[in-house]
Amino acid sequence: MSEVLKGRLAVALVVVCWSGFNIVSRFGSTGTFTAFDLGALRFGVSAAIALPFFLRLVPRREWPRHAALAACGGLGYALLVYSGFQFAPSAHAGVFVNGGIPLWTVILLAAGAGFPLSRRVLSALLLSSAGLLLIGAESLLAPQHPGSWAGDLLFFAAAGCWAAFGLLTRRWQIAPQRAVLGIASISAVIYLPAYLAFLPKAIGQASWQDLLLQGVYQGVVAAMLAAGMFSYATQKIGASQAAMALALVPAVSAVGASLLIDEAISPTAAVGILIVSAGALLGALQRNPAPAAAGR
Repeated sequence: MSEVLKGRLAVALVVVCWSGFNIVSRFGSTGTFTAFDLGALRFGVSAAIALPFFLRLVPRREWPRHAALAACGGLGYALLVYSGFQFAPSAHAGVFVNGGIPLWTVILLAAGAGFPLSRRVLSALLLSSAGLLLIGAESLLAPQHPGSWAGDLLFFAAAGCWAAFGLLTRRWQIAPQRAVLGIASISAVIYLPAYLAFLPKAIGQASWQDLLLQGVYQGVVAAMLAAGMFSYATQKIGASQAAMALALVPAVSAVGASLLIDEAISPTAAVGILIVSAGALLGALQRNPAPAAAGR
C-alpha cells in the first residue's frame, strides 16, 4: 500500500469519527452535560490511557512543543467546539469546523510561508467559503435555532485551532502517536484541576449510559483515534489535502443527525452543505499531494 493511499485511508477514518463526534457531542450538550463536563470526560479518559506512555516515551525537551499542540488541538479546539454545540446544531458544526479547517489551513500556510495556491485549490476554497457564508447568513437572518450564530463563530474559531495543530505537527515532524499522547496528557494536567475547582458541572446528574457513551467517544474515539489519524494523514498526504478531505464531514454529520437525533436540515443548510462538500472533493482529489514526511 502506497504512503499516499495510507494517508487517504487515515483521513477517511477521521471523517467517520468526526461525523459521529458532532452527533454525540450535540446529544450530550443539549442533554445533561455542560461543555465543561464534556471537556473533563475527553481529557480525563484520554489522559488515563496516555499519561504513563507520555512520561515514558516523550523526552522532557520536547514537552514545550507538546504543550503548544495541546493548547491548539486539545484545550482550544475541544472547549470551543463543545461550547458551540450548546447554541448550534450538528450540521452547523460539520460545516464551520470541518469546512473551516481547509480555509484556516491555507490562510495559515500562506501567512507563514507564502504558500502558492493552484487553481484547483483556489476554486475549492471559494466553493467552501461560499457554503460557509450561506449557512452563516441563515444563522443571522433566519435562524432555526436561537443564538446559532454564536455557535457558528465558536465552531469557526475551533477550526482555526485544529488547523494550527495539523500544521505544527507536520512542521515539527512529531510522530502521530506522540502528538496524541501529548495532547491528552498535558490538556488533562492543565484543565482538570480548574474544572474540579470552579467550573460549572452537571456530570453528577448523568446516567451511567450517557457517561459511558460520552467517555468512550470523547476520550478514546475523538481525542485519540481521530487526532492520531489526522496527524498521520497530514504527514502522508500534506496538511492542505488532509484538511480539504475533512470538509466532507458536513454532509455525513447532517444526514446522521437527521436520522439519529431528529435534527431537521433546512433547504438553505442543505445547499450550503452540498457546496462545502463539492469544495472538499475538489481540493481532496488534487494531484501531486505534498510528499510524505517521516515521523519520529
